[in-house]
Amino acid sequence: MLLTTINDPQDLKKCTSQQLHTLASEIRQFLVETLSQTGGHLAPNLGVVELTLALHYVFNSPKDKLIWDVGHQAYVHKMLTGRREMFPTLRQYKGLCGFPKMIESPHDVWETGHSSTSLSAAMGMATARDLKKEKNHVVAVIGDGALTGGMALEALNHIGHERKNVIVVLNDNEMSIAPNVGALHNYLGKIRSTENYQWAKDEVEGLLKSIPAVGGKLASIAERFKDSMKYLLVSGVLFEELGFTYIGPIDGHNMDLLVDTLKTAKQTKGPVLIHAITKKGKGYAPAEADSVKWHGIGTYKIESGDTPKSAPTYTSVFADTMIELAAEYKSLVAVTPAMPAGSGLIPFGQKYPDRLFDVGIAEQHACTFAAGLATQGLKPVLAIYSTFLQRAYDQLIHDVARQKLNVVFAVDRAGLVGADGETHQGMYDIAFMRIIPNMVIMAPKDENELRHMMKTAMEYDGPISYRYPRLPARGVTLDKELQALPIGKAEIVREGKKVAILSFGHVFEIAEQAVNQLNAEGIRPMLVNARFCKPLDEELLFRLAKEGYDIVTVEEGSEMGGFGSAVIECYNRAGYYGMNVQIVAVPDYFVEHGSVKEQRQEVGLTAENIASRVRALMPISKGVLEA
Repeated sequence: MLLTTINDPQDLKKCTSQQLHTLASEIRQFLVETLSQTGGHLAPNLGVVELTLALHYVFNSPKDKLIWDVGHQAYVHKMLTGRREMFPTLRQYKGLCGFPKMIESPHDVWETGHSSTSLSAAMGMATARDLKKEKNHVVAVIGDGALTGGMALEALNHIGHERKNVIVVLNDNEMSIAPNVGALHNYLGKIRSTENYQWAKDEVEGLLKSIPAVGGKLASIAERFKDSMKYLLVSGVLFEELGFTYIGPIDGHNMDLLVDTLKTAKQTKGPVLIHAITKKGKGYAPAEADSVKWHGIGTYKIESGDTPKSAPTYTSVFADTMIELAAEYKSLVAVTPAMPAGSGLIPFGQKYPDRLFDVGIAEQHACTFAAGLATQGLKPVLAIYSTFLQRAYDQLIHDVARQKLNVVFAVDRAGLVGADGETHQGMYDIAFMRIIPNMVIMAPKDENELRHMMKTAMEYDGPISYRYPRLPARGVTLDKELQALPIGKAEIVREGKKVAILSFGHVFEIAEQAVNQLNAEGIRPMLVNARFCKPLDEELLFRLAKEGYDIVTVEEGSEMGGFGSAVIECYNRAGYYGMNVQIVAVPDYFVEHGSVKEQRQEVGLTAENIASRVRALMPISKGVLEA
């Protein structure tokens, strides 16, 4: 097998054109077979096999900087840079990361799990290269979906203005995670339909060069003629006007053409944009037929493409309840930044096509767009992953909360997310949202309470959020009648003595397990489902203080600035300076990939740790724990 001989990009330099084609086939087979056991981002990587081979064949990584936007399509890159044998551990605890990671390899020059960052990074690297008077190439690979991100457009503008030697490879497969939307997507579609952009451009320039130079006036006329012909014949004029030499569109699966085009780009001065048309999921029929499903996939059967049946999730309960609420509240509309499938909104869009708005990869715009909808009496629900809401933080503060607008934030993937790891962990939404005036923050103990919180949000006037995890639902009975919860009111689930466990969100299940352990030992702490992080149930907190309780708070979020911190701050403001509040949460570091169970064990979000904290707080008398 030829693939087993490739352990470094330099090994590719020895390959013939035919061997590169053979490698492409072997890589696809390897990906399909390996990911059937580990799961992962299959469709994106099948689509960039030839492109990745050509990049490493033409350029000299790591001296030349290859930057992968989003990063979930870097599996082939990892295979070619000495990590092929690590793939059985892909996205597993302490195993190979599913995204570029600098500590894994010097060939990973940029870490990312969010879209639209590659061009800014490339501009930074190219500028540093020039300041240090070094000689190397900087290449950014960005998808057409990621190109809609405002950050990418800002970087294009900067690169074109500075005329830096940067090569941008636009991997155009008409998809991000879901099918792309928007004017820029439509513009790229027009370019795709152009028979031969480069031929038209070369013909015009060749014709002008054949005209004798006979003075400034003729030269001026010739230049105006060139501009006119460019607008007539050249579909990539947008990129040309931004200062890029545009090459394309080209077949992103034609190895020989890719190699020749990349070699041409290496010799071209100034910024170059290569527009490569690829097929997401190429080479594996199920992934080609449904690249949305196969964007990120669990284990599967290779022959049939069958995947294990999944249990209902918090996301699916959210999705069903959105349809239910839309029938009751005619003002309800849904907004998603390119995640209609991941957020569970496809059925909502089918039922209410005029009330679902997919704005593309544009989280900042999504937030302010929702704010604009709210000014006109609509009730927008922005369904967004916790880690992606970070990108719209200024808009959350400035455009929504400051104006006290009626926007609902449905914060999905809150807490630990498992195999996607550091870049996707929903760790910070509690901390960064609770410091914003006018914001209400809820988190349910189970999927039934999520439904009631969704009802609560519809009844509330002002910015409000509820957070829920990427986990199977608990399987509790769902109430048919939805009720709005009293804002800021916690639920005492079990009365107890001396110590109160205050749980915020879906980790209630773990807190309950800890209480069951303690009850078996004769220890009876109070168990509280906090429900709200902002506002807190101050009446309950002050009662606990007056009755001499110690407190253990539990949350699946950042220990710093989270729910536990809010409790401590509340006591300090009220003058209860002697309160003993123990926080069980995620410590101050980025948690790497693995299963959620392994991640919780690592950070101490376990029933055993919670129970241990409670035992340490219980007074000891004559060797017996008093309950």
